[in-house]
Amino acid sequence: MDSLDHPEPLDAAEDELREDPSLAQDMRLIAGQVRTFAEAELAFQKARAAYAGSAAKTIALLGVIAAVFLFFAAMAAVFGTVIALGPSLGLWGAMAAVTLGLFLLAGICAAAAAAKAKRMKTVLSERVGDAERG
Repeated sequence: MDSLDHPEPLDAAEDELREDPSLAQDMRLIAGQVRTFAEAELAFQKARAAYAGSAAKTIALLGVIAAVFLFFAAMAAVFGTVIALGPSLGLWGAMAAVTLGLFLLAGICAAAAAAKAKRMKTVLSERVGDAERG
């Protein structure tokens, strides 16, 4: 006989369950299926975690490289601005203008960050809950 025409039961317990399963036998069969599912789910989650870890390393490395290139691009822009302003303001004047401009931009960013931090501190320090409001 061909095994594909009449598959053999895996074990005698499954054959017995097919004939007349009792509640205890049903529970054992379900427990076995749950265990198999749990093992498969655990293997799947391990594979996902391994992939995420590997991808996170690559993402971090590419982010660092992008930050380095961005830094050098900014330095090239600053240097180019000093050279471009050199003929009209003189070299020292161009350097002073670019430096003061960068200080101004840094000050604006710092003031905005301080305002955001103050706002966040105010929001987080409020102890009024939803129950007290209504």
